[in-house]
Amino acid sequence: MISGDLFHGGAPKLDSLRLKAIVLIHQMQSSYNDKEERVRLTKELLGTCGETNYLELYAYFDYDCGRVDIGNDVMFGPNVQIYTISHPLESHKSVSVLGFPRPIKIGDNVWIGGGAIILPGITIGNNSVVAAGSIVTKDVPENVVVAGNPAKFMKKI
Repeated sequence: MISGDLFHGGAPKLDSLRLKAIVLIHQMQSSYNDKEERVRLTKELLGTCGETNYLELYAYFDYDCGRVDIGNDVMFGPNVQIYTISHPLESHKSVSVLGFPRPIKIGDNVWIGGGAIILPGITIGNNSVVAAGSIVTKDVPENVVVAGNPAKFMKKI
């Protein structure tokens, strides 16, 4: 799936990956007071995860569909959702369980506010802020604040 090829979401192998991700996420939520354990579990779940990151409770990550790379000094508010799976837009394919992964990359020194949603294939540049509740549908350049649904440029920082 990491290759970006179309896949069938009901495949038995995906059930085991889905279960593994659910267990890791539950362990992350349960080890809230043990920062080292949370960092270890986050790195196991994601493609890459830099140092000194902060994930608030109830961040959600899909189950190993696509790679998620997180830089250094990234802060996530509560209930952030990161989705790497996309689906065909053709009507005869989209109603099935076919999908394809698109990687997400989050740069260094990024702040993602609570309730933000990051859609598949997004890159968020270094030193940027995604305001709470934003839905990120397009890449975010470096050194900017974005907000809204869909997230739009607010100001340079």
